[in-house]
Amino acid sequence: MPPEPLTRERILQATEEVLRRHGQAKATVVDVARVLGVSHGSVYRHFPTKAALREAVTELWLNRTSARLEELARDTEGPAADRLSDWLETLFTAKRHKAGDDPELFATYLVLTTETARVVDAHVAELVGQLARIVADGVAQGVFTSPDPEATARAVFDATARFHDPAHAAEWSRATIESEYAAVRDLVLRGLRAPQGRGELRDQAQRT
Repeated sequence: MPPEPLTRERILQATEEVLRRHGQAKATVVDVARVLGVSHGSVYRHFPTKAALREAVTELWLNRTSARLEELARDTEGPAADRLSDWLETLFTAKRHKAGDDPELFATYLVLTTETARVVDAHVAELVGQLARIVADGVAQGVFTSPDPEATARAVFDATARFHDPAHAAEWSRATIESEYAAVRDLVLRGLRAPQGRGELRDQAQRT
């Protein structure tokens, strides 16, 4: 049976295994190659430097979260307020699971994200862009008010940072964190809400 082809995906999976086992300080490309049963030169043909490999595995880790959130941002038919609430809840839950289910790997990625600012900045821009689409849909539906959905989305992202920024991970296991999150979410939704009756008037106009 021919050996399984060496792909970027296999290399990244092996890299996560090595990072979990050794931590980012001790993990090497040689360790990754050993897990795959290939020479370290074969790994370098896909990732020319150790930094490039670390950047790629960090991007993969972040993209797992943004892919789930994109489904909510894409659902243009759903009520914007519900989508925004679900989006924030999904982000918070995903980050809590990353921190609680695999703390060793989470700690490693905290270090890696400080080394890969370009990847992190792109990830944040993608998330803010998703939020901006939801806000814009809410304005179109008459349930949100915002003169600049992009700026509003950034404000919502920043206002809820305590519940998704890894710098606050130590707080996510507190007994009161769910109620504290709910209070901030409700405050954000109230702040975005359009003047009462605007959405109803628009619906009436569409029916006549």
